[in-house]
Amino acid sequence: MNKNSFHILVVDDDNRIRDLVKQYLEENQFFVTTAKDSDDAKKKMEIIKFDILVLDIMMPGQSGLSLTKEIKKKDAVPIILLTAKDETQDRIEGLEFGADDYLGKPFEPKELLLRIKNILNKTKSTALPEEIFVGNTVINLKKLNIKIDNQTKKINPQEKKVLEKMLQSPGKVFSRDEIGKMINISKERTIDVIITRLRQKIESNPKNPKYLQTIRGSGYVLWIE
Repeated sequence: MNKNSFHILVVDDDNRIRDLVKQYLEENQFFVTTAKDSDDAKKKMEIIKFDILVLDIMMPGQSGLSLTKEIKKKDAVPIILLTAKDETQDRIEGLEFGADDYLGKPFEPKELLLRIKNILNKTKSTALPEEIFVGNTVINLKKLNIKIDNQTKKINPQEKKVLEKMLQSPGKVFSRDEIGKMINISKERTIDVIITRLRQKIESNPKNPKYLQTIRGSGYVLWIE
Protein backbone atom coordinates (compact mmCIF):
# COMPACT_ATOMS: atom_id res chain seq x y z
CA MET A 1 0.00 0.00 0.00
CA ASN A 2 1.50 3.34 -1.05
CA LYS A 3 1.77 6.14 1.46
CA ASN A 4 0.53 9.62 0.62
CA SER A 5 2.91 12.57 0.71
CA PHE A 6 1.76 14.09 4.01
CA HIS A 7 4.22 14.01 6.89
CA ILE A 8 2.91 14.35 10.47
CA LEU A 9 4.86 15.13 13.64
CA VAL A 10 3.33 13.66 16.81
CA VAL A 11 4.66 15.23 20.05
CA ASP A 12 3.75 13.60 23.36
CA ASP A 13 5.75 12.52 26.41
CA ASP A 14 3.59 9.39 26.79
CA ASN A 15 5.31 6.55 24.90
CA ARG A 16 2.10 4.54 24.67
CA ILE A 17 0.14 7.36 23.04
CA ARG A 18 2.99 8.20 20.65
CA ASP A 19 3.29 4.60 19.51
CA LEU A 20 -0.48 4.11 19.20
CA VAL A 21 -0.98 7.27 17.14
CA LYS A 22 2.06 6.59 14.97
CA GLN A 23 0.91 3.04 14.20
CA TYR A 24 -2.66 4.09 13.41
CA LEU A 25 -1.66 6.99 11.16
CA GLU A 26 0.90 4.88 9.32
CA GLU A 27 -1.79 2.24 8.75
CA ASN A 28 -3.74 5.05 7.11
CA GLN A 29 -0.85 5.83 4.77
CA PHE A 30 0.74 8.86 6.43
CA PHE A 31 4.43 9.44 7.07
CA VAL A 32 4.81 9.89 10.84
CA THR A 33 7.67 11.16 12.98
CA THR A 34 7.41 11.33 16.78
CA ALA A 35 8.99 13.51 19.44
CA LYS A 36 8.99 13.05 23.22
CA ASP A 37 8.98 16.75 24.15
CA SER A 38 9.22 20.29 22.77
CA ASP A 39 13.02 20.30 22.48
CA ASP A 40 12.94 17.04 20.54
CA ALA A 41 10.18 18.43 18.30
CA LYS A 42 12.11 21.62 17.49
CA LYS A 43 15.21 19.65 16.53
CA LYS A 44 13.19 17.56 14.10
CA MET A 45 11.40 20.60 12.67
CA GLU A 46 14.80 22.07 11.79
CA ILE A 47 15.47 19.26 9.33
CA ILE A 48 11.97 18.15 8.22
CA LYS A 49 9.12 20.19 6.75
CA PHE A 50 5.98 18.74 8.33
CA ASP A 51 2.46 19.16 6.96
CA ILE A 52 0.76 19.11 10.37
CA LEU A 53 1.67 18.78 14.06
CA VAL A 54 -0.22 16.79 16.70
CA LEU A 55 0.91 18.34 19.95
CA ASP A 56 0.19 17.43 23.57
CA ILE A 57 -0.30 20.42 25.89
CA MET A 58 0.96 18.87 29.14
CA MET A 59 4.62 17.91 28.74
CA PRO A 60 7.72 18.24 30.93
CA GLY A 61 9.86 21.24 30.07
CA GLN A 62 8.30 23.62 27.56
CA SER A 63 4.53 23.11 27.41
CA GLY A 64 2.59 22.45 24.25
CA LEU A 65 0.93 25.88 24.57
CA SER A 66 4.28 27.64 24.76
CA LEU A 67 5.58 25.63 21.80
CA THR A 68 2.45 26.46 19.78
CA LYS A 69 2.94 30.17 20.43
CA GLU A 70 6.62 29.94 19.46
CA ILE A 71 5.95 28.00 16.25
CA LYS A 72 3.10 30.21 15.07
CA LYS A 73 5.25 33.33 15.29
CA LYS A 74 7.32 32.07 12.37
CA ASP A 75 5.48 29.17 10.73
CA ALA A 76 1.91 28.60 9.54
CA VAL A 77 2.04 24.79 9.88
CA PRO A 78 -1.34 23.48 11.14
CA ILE A 79 -1.40 22.32 14.77
CA ILE A 80 -3.85 20.02 16.56
CA LEU A 81 -3.59 20.19 20.35
CA LEU A 82 -4.22 17.18 22.59
CA THR A 83 -5.79 18.31 25.87
CA ALA A 84 -7.25 16.84 29.04
CA LYS A 85 -11.06 17.05 29.18
CA ASP A 86 -11.06 19.74 31.88
CA GLU A 87 -8.43 22.00 30.32
CA THR A 88 -10.92 24.50 28.91
CA GLN A 89 -8.66 27.50 29.44
CA ASP A 90 -5.73 25.73 27.79
CA ARG A 91 -7.86 25.02 24.73
CA ILE A 92 -8.88 28.66 24.52
CA GLU A 93 -5.28 29.83 24.88
CA GLY A 94 -4.17 27.35 22.24
CA LEU A 95 -6.68 28.69 19.73
CA GLU A 96 -5.65 32.24 20.59
CA PHE A 97 -2.03 31.31 19.90
CA GLY A 98 -3.03 30.01 16.45
CA ALA A 99 -3.76 26.30 16.94
CA ASP A 100 -6.10 24.98 14.26
CA ASP A 101 -8.00 22.38 16.31
CA TYR A 102 -7.94 20.46 19.57
CA LEU A 103 -8.91 17.00 20.75
CA GLY A 104 -9.62 16.00 24.34
CA LYS A 105 -7.96 12.99 25.94
CA PRO A 106 -8.78 10.17 25.94
CA PHE A 107 -9.63 10.11 22.23
CA GLU A 108 -10.37 7.65 19.49
CA PRO A 109 -7.57 7.46 16.89
CA LYS A 110 -10.20 7.55 14.15
CA GLU A 111 -11.42 10.96 15.36
CA LEU A 112 -7.87 12.29 15.27
CA LEU A 113 -7.49 10.92 11.75
CA LEU A 114 -10.68 12.67 10.62
CA ARG A 115 -9.55 15.99 12.13
CA ILE A 116 -6.16 15.67 10.42
CA LYS A 117 -7.77 14.94 7.06
CA ASN A 118 -10.18 17.84 7.47
CA ILE A 119 -7.38 20.33 8.13
CA LEU A 120 -5.16 18.97 5.35
CA ASN A 121 -8.02 19.09 2.84
CA LYS A 122 -8.63 22.73 3.69
CA THR A 123 -5.00 23.80 3.64
CA LYS A 124 -4.08 21.95 0.47
CA SER A 125 -7.21 22.79 -1.51
CA THR A 126 -6.86 26.50 -0.78
CA ALA A 127 -3.07 26.70 -0.73
CA LEU A 128 -1.70 30.12 -1.58
CA PRO A 129 1.70 30.88 -3.12
CA GLU A 130 4.41 31.68 -0.59
CA GLU A 131 4.62 35.30 -1.75
CA ILE A 132 1.47 37.21 -2.70
CA PHE A 133 1.55 40.66 -4.26
CA VAL A 134 -1.05 43.25 -3.29
CA GLY A 135 0.01 46.17 -5.41
CA ASN A 136 3.64 46.77 -4.45
CA THR A 137 3.17 45.03 -1.11
CA VAL A 138 4.51 41.47 -0.72
CA ILE A 139 2.72 39.23 1.80
CA ASN A 140 4.42 36.06 3.01
CA LEU A 141 2.02 34.04 5.19
CA LYS A 142 4.57 31.30 5.81
CA LYS A 143 7.13 33.72 7.27
CA LEU A 144 4.38 35.87 8.82
CA ASN A 145 5.62 39.11 7.34
CA ILE A 146 4.69 41.90 4.93
CA LYS A 147 7.21 43.88 2.86
CA ILE A 148 6.30 47.40 1.77
CA ASP A 149 8.41 50.44 0.89
CA ASN A 150 11.66 48.61 1.78
CA GLN A 151 10.31 47.76 5.23
CA THR A 152 9.43 44.34 6.66
CA LYS A 153 6.54 44.21 9.10
CA LYS A 154 5.55 41.16 11.16
CA ILE A 155 2.00 39.81 11.39
CA ASN A 156 0.62 37.73 14.25
CA PRO A 157 -1.38 34.47 13.93
CA GLN A 158 -4.74 36.29 14.16
CA GLU A 159 -3.77 38.71 11.39
CA LYS A 160 -2.48 35.78 9.35
CA LYS A 161 -5.81 33.96 9.55
CA VAL A 162 -7.75 37.02 8.43
CA LEU A 163 -5.36 37.75 5.57
CA GLU A 164 -5.36 34.14 4.42
CA LYS A 165 -9.16 34.04 4.12
CA MET A 166 -9.29 37.39 2.35
CA LEU A 167 -6.49 36.46 -0.06
CA GLN A 168 -8.29 33.23 -0.92
CA SER A 169 -11.38 35.26 -1.89
CA PRO A 170 -10.24 38.67 -3.19
CA GLY A 171 -13.14 41.02 -3.78
CA LYS A 172 -15.40 39.20 -1.32
CA VAL A 173 -16.91 41.33 1.43
CA PHE A 174 -16.36 39.79 4.87
CA SER A 175 -18.70 40.89 7.65
CA ARG A 176 -17.37 41.58 11.13
CA ASP A 177 -19.17 38.44 12.27
CA GLU A 178 -17.35 36.31 9.68
CA ILE A 179 -14.00 37.79 10.63
CA GLY A 180 -14.76 37.28 14.31
CA LYS A 181 -15.45 33.59 13.75
CA MET A 182 -12.09 33.18 11.97
CA ILE A 183 -10.22 34.31 15.06
CA ASN A 184 -12.68 33.50 17.87
CA ILE A 185 -13.41 37.14 18.72
CA SER A 186 -16.88 38.62 19.14
CA LYS A 187 -16.16 42.26 20.01
CA GLU A 188 -16.59 44.43 16.92
CA ARG A 189 -14.16 47.02 18.26
CA THR A 190 -11.40 44.41 18.54
CA ILE A 191 -12.08 43.26 14.98
CA ASP A 192 -11.86 46.86 13.74
CA VAL A 193 -8.51 47.25 15.51
CA ILE A 194 -7.14 44.13 13.78
CA ILE A 195 -8.23 45.44 10.38
CA THR A 196 -6.67 48.82 11.16
CA ARG A 197 -3.37 47.14 12.04
CA LEU A 198 -3.41 45.13 8.82
CA ARG A 199 -4.19 48.26 6.83
CA GLN A 200 -1.17 49.99 8.38
CA LYS A 201 1.01 47.10 7.24
CA ILE A 202 -0.43 46.69 3.73
CA GLU A 203 -1.25 50.20 2.58
CA SER A 204 1.16 52.97 1.59
CA ASN A 205 -1.49 55.41 2.80
CA PRO A 206 -3.55 53.64 5.50
CA LYS A 207 -5.87 56.64 5.96
CA ASN A 208 -6.85 56.39 2.30
CA PRO A 209 -6.72 52.61 1.70
CA LYS A 210 -6.54 51.30 -1.83
CA TYR A 211 -6.68 47.56 -1.16
CA LEU A 212 -8.12 46.76 2.29
CA GLN A 213 -11.31 48.78 2.19
CA THR A 214 -14.37 49.27 4.38
CA ILE A 215 -17.75 48.59 2.81
CA ARG A 216 -20.08 50.70 4.90
CA GLY A 217 -22.76 48.64 6.62
CA SER A 218 -21.35 45.36 5.29
CA GLY A 219 -17.76 44.77 6.41
CA TYR A 220 -14.34 44.68 4.80
CA VAL A 221 -12.94 43.64 1.42
CA LEU A 222 -9.43 43.05 0.08
CA TRP A 223 -8.72 43.95 -3.53
CA ILE A 224 -5.69 42.61 -5.43
CA GLU A 225 -4.38 44.27 -8.57
